[in-house]
Amino acid sequence: MKYLDVDTWNRKQHYQHFLSLQDPFFGVTVNVDVTTIYKKSKAENISFFAMYLHACLIAINKIENFKYRIKEDKVLICDAIHASATIARKDHTFGFSFISFSEDFNEFNKNYLKEKERILNSTDLFPPINSDSCIYCSALPWFTFTSQKEPVSGVKNESIPKLSFGKIYAESDKIMMPVAISANHALVDGYHIGLFFEEYQKQLDKNT
Repeated sequence: MKYLDVDTWNRKQHYQHFLSLQDPFFGVTVNVDVTTIYKKSKAENISFFAMYLHACLIAINKIENFKYRIKEDKVLICDAIHASATIARKDHTFGFSFISFSEDFNEFNKNYLKEKERILNSTDLFPPINSDSCIYCSALPWFTFTSQKEPVSGVKNESIPKLSFGKIYAESDKIMMPVAISANHALVDGYHIGLFFEEYQKQLDKNT
């Protein structure tokens, strides 16, 4: 377990300032181009959700600040970030999953399918294992959106980033999808969110 040395961090003042706010979370919504990954998912009969979520986690894991978590007034550096994603049931309820990350998509997809099977065959809301080393994420395939707000627990120093993925839509010859992300400004700035979306688009454009 590693901790960030806040005293030598070039963001020390920023960290302390935003930590003092009642609600330090900020968020944006960005439309990403999912044309390549969507067509690949259909051609290979693989879950589109699993594919774009895997691409998202690869991008998140490449940005150092998204691995930071506030724990007991310290900044923990997580080794890897996993996905706590909502998975829908046929009765229109859902369960929270905990999908372990792997850079290898086939391994990640196995983890996803295992969690999906567990949720579809239970009524449990929460997964049997959980951790702060994750992102909270939800698929909202029923509508597109230009902004979005996540529930806030009210727990002091909450620091897990939250993402939502909206309904895809056509724009000229492209397939687009809105993605909302919010993060604790004590740990993450707009610059880091910009890096995330740049890397996310690269992963979405891969055709291998």
